Amino acid sequence: MNGRRPVLAMRLSGSVSSGLGRAHVFMAQLHYQEQFKHILGATAWPGTLNVHVDGTDLAEYVALRDMSGIDTLEIGAGLREAADQVDLSEVEAHRVRGFLREGRSFGGATAFLATIQTNGSDILPCAILIPDLTRHVDVVEVIAMPFLREALDLVDGDSVTLDLI
Repeated sequence: MNGRRPVLAMRLSGSVSSGLGRAHVFMAQLHYQEQFKHILGATAWPGTLNVHVDGTDLAEYVALRDMSGIDTLEIGAGLREAADQVDLSEVEAHRVRGFLREGRSFGGATAFLATIQTNGSDILPCAILIPDLTRHVDVVEVIAMPFLREALDLVDGDSVTLDLI
């Protein structure tokens, strides 16, 4: 970030939640880390912060999933209609390429640059990461250079705001 206030493309708010603890297996892969360095300007902490979203925020997140090419078939018609109305003209997607290693496939993902903060905390640069093979519909995965739970003193249930830039 170059000192100018970036244009806010979208704001998502939600609550921190625990995941399955498996993201580190993928996040630690050198192939991904090299791409995160290009996207974030630094390598990412080998894990993700999960943020549960609902309501209007969920509709906007579904629109991001759509932009990433991820089908969200299990949502209701009202949510689908709301997601279809979301303006994504200011949102820029960054592709993270998958790869094969020792016969094992590591899928691709789409990243969206953002900032994260809690009420009264510092604003930290991050990215929303939507893996091609995600099972999450209402959980946003966030990557950043620092360990976000520690850097922002977060526990499950804390509210955070993600501003896509």
